[in-house]
Amino acid sequence: MSLPSLRIAVIVGSTRPRRRGESVAAWVHGRAQGRDAAYGIVDLRDHPLPLLDEPAAASTGVYEHAHTRAWSEVIAPYDAFVFVTPEYNHGLPAALKNAIDYLWSEWQDKAAAIVSYGNGGGLRSAEQLRTVLSCVGIAHVRAQTTLNNRDDFDGYAVTPNAHHEHGLDAMLADLERWAVAMREARGAR
Repeated sequence: MSLPSLRIAVIVGSTRPRRRGESVAAWVHGRAQGRDAAYGIVDLRDHPLPLLDEPAAASTGVYEHAHTRAWSEVIAPYDAFVFVTPEYNHGLPAALKNAIDYLWSEWQDKAAAIVSYGNGGGLRSAEQLRTVLSCVGIAHVRAQTTLNNRDDFDGYAVTPNAHHEHGLDAMLADLERWAVAMREARGAR
């Protein structure tokens, strides 16, 4: 499968000063090199968004604020996303939910995969994220990669094992197939 024009963003879903997400996103990005798609990292910390402050619903596509238009320009060109999300208090980070809520058409008919981490592998965060992604029209692949804070990190640096690497590779392959299908769906819209 040759997909040179397929673009996939690895989104760092935490903005905390000390976070494991940077290490996880770098690992995902590194594993993705050499695949038939162009992967890039989008760090929410580089795109500071206030709590949702647009007067019109995102589904209208009417963005009053420059920060929303800038965020739209970052997300719109991508065909798919790998969301790297921690679990905070049994849920997804507020910054990630806020960033998703800002946009609508930029997410529509695209594909996503989830890499989660936390004391329980980030499973609750991932499940909440799946609900949000479905609502904004993102098709998410079933497979996900889960990392445990106690076992899969040395401090803030991820230390994945061969099982994680194999699972991530398979998940990325699924994501790329879905991204192609969703690109065709967008074209038919």
